[in-house]
Amino acid sequence: MAAARPHRWLRWPKNAAPHGRAPRLAYGADYNPEQWPREVWDEDVRLMREAGVNIVSLGVFSWARIQPGEDEWDFAWLDEVMDLLHANGVAVDLATATASPPPWLTALHPEILPVTATGETVWPGARQHWRPTSPVFRSYALRLAEAIARRYADHPALAAWHVSNELGCHNVYDYSDDAAAAFRTWLRARYGGIEELNTAWGTAFWSQSYTGFDQVLPPRLAASHPNPTQQLDFKRFSSDALKEYLRAERDLLQEVTPDVPITTNFMVMGESRGMNYADWAGEVDFVSNDHYVRPGAQALDELSFSANLTGNIAGGRPWFLMEHSTSAVNWQPVNRAKAPGEMARDSLLHVAHGADAVCFFQWRQSAAGAEKYHSAMVPHAGSDSAVFRSVADLGARLTRMAPLAGSRRKPAPVAIVFDWESWWACEQDSHPTSLLRYRQEALDWYSALLARGVRADVVPLGTPLDGYGMAVAPILHLVREETAKELVRYTEAGGHLVTTYFSGVVDENDHAWLGGYPGPLRELLGIRIEEFAPLLPDERVRLDDGSVGTLWSDDLTVTDPQVEVLASYADGPRAGQAAITRRATGAGSAAYVSTRLGSQGLAGVLPRLLERAGVSGELPPQLRGRVEVAVRADDGAEYWFAVNRTAEPVDIADLGGELLDPAGAAEQDGARILPPRGAAVLRRPIS
Repeated sequence: MAAARPHRWLRWPKNAAPHGRAPRLAYGADYNPEQWPREVWDEDVRLMREAGVNIVSLGVFSWARIQPGEDEWDFAWLDEVMDLLHANGVAVDLATATASPPPWLTALHPEILPVTATGETVWPGARQHWRPTSPVFRSYALRLAEAIARRYADHPALAAWHVSNELGCHNVYDYSDDAAAAFRTWLRARYGGIEELNTAWGTAFWSQSYTGFDQVLPPRLAASHPNPTQQLDFKRFSSDALKEYLRAERDLLQEVTPDVPITTNFMVMGESRGMNYADWAGEVDFVSNDHYVRPGAQALDELSFSANLTGNIAGGRPWFLMEHSTSAVNWQPVNRAKAPGEMARDSLLHVAHGADAVCFFQWRQSAAGAEKYHSAMVPHAGSDSAVFRSVADLGARLTRMAPLAGSRRKPAPVAIVFDWESWWACEQDSHPTSLLRYRQEALDWYSALLARGVRADVVPLGTPLDGYGMAVAPILHLVREETAKELVRYTEAGGHLVTTYFSGVVDENDHAWLGGYPGPLRELLGIRIEEFAPLLPDERVRLDDGSVGTLWSDDLTVTDPQVEVLASYADGPRAGQAAITRRATGAGSAAYVSTRLGSQGLAGVLPRLLERAGVSGELPPQLRGRVEVAVRADDGAEYWFAVNRTAEPVDIADLGGELLDPAGAAEQDGARILPPRGAAVLRRPIS
């Protein structure tokens, strides 16, 4: 994980609503006034005041409007919008407008268009149709960013700079000649010489040995599976190429306006795997994230997981929720509206995990374009709507929650270790199974802990684990020697490690560790696996503790008499063999789970793992599984967020504390009722 820049938060204007420069939670949306006639703008700012909006992201997709031709500029409309927002107490997170190049640029320079692995050109007509490594695109983009920066450097509404938008959302992997040239440069820097590359890539296999870097290409369409290390390095390079582009814009902005903080919106959610955000976090002054809920049984858990991971990528410091939705989105197979209470609950769950800003895409729902069915703060129905009334209610609640602004997340007793490189490597082709999903396994552990009322931090690999009673490293597939040594140190010092199937299998070059799996973790775990035993989609294996495994099993041999077998296979070809093990080492222990149990199946083994680690839930038994708790703290108090995971009212009186926002729960006759899908914040003295 990159070393972090000093954390710098929003530069609030003196007149920013509602309390000038006093601490507050930011609230707002992407604002796209260029989509609307001038007379709508006055209504916009009136409604913003009514809703409690104090910040907007502006100009995200405005390149064609700002620069209608190569040597034509139109800032008059943006000047007016900036002045109008400032006059109404709304601060601006001003975008560099570089996310989507205008038609005149792609017509003039079609060589900036990305190319797919199969050689197809990605044509204009949507967005993000540019190559991250294109020097031509970069020169035009930086020219635009500099023009915007110099024009608005001293504008009193300017609170932060917003670099591009969702970098890599649609163009993370480009296989063009520009990308090939940049990939070779990146490989020279990584390996030094061509023989070192040949060794790292194992090119003796399939007669792939190179005699010069000029022969190396991105992993384009090939006759069979491309070299796996080439694929892994291309993923690393692609994340780095976008990071270098982020740096280019950031450095320009920093030179022009050294006192204005700079951010860009990450996408820590779902299967957005292409960008190593733990590595990117040190490049911005504060972390921002976009998150959209996907339907399913673990939808709320996934939101919490993503917000939690974002908070830990941010190092526990406040971060900015740049985008989420008031209701339905437009890009899922079926786009369902949110139920009453869900919008506020979802928003506050992000705040619970460290967000000091709650913003939506977008302010006013578009009347035209690809996202016209995407919900907004002002829907097609207008301000006389349930959505807008909910928006205004949430704005009022966030205003009352101002005292918690600037507080930091309180560390949890359990860590779930998340590693982008293991994610990339374990899901490549020609593996024991194509059904494995790294993030799903991590989410299952998180869900299981939530169900037991145990807080967990989702932390990037490399985060110090001291202080965590238990650390779960699911599918830690790619393990460097130094990582293995650190895990040994953690356990011997009293930590309790849990890892799973397909861990410790390859090194940083995606070469298999020899001598049996799990490679450098064999001695620590006291086990040895000679061969994997993945399961077919309809196969199940029963364990003698009553749980059922899917996806994977291992032909596992216990090699150390100190190993305790927590569960064995009860049927199938491995009946009687160990399935879940634990080995005491030093003052701690190391456990291994050899099959996928799912969030419910983990309920069988989790109590024993937690008990050995000395970890217990902070929730009363009657609230476990029904309420999620997250905790933030400052020097004076702890702020306990209680989030109702159910569609039924829940009494949270046993949590104590005082309600920071009276709208969060109803108090009557000694009860404190959290409504269905509700969220409340309780202020408690430091314990």
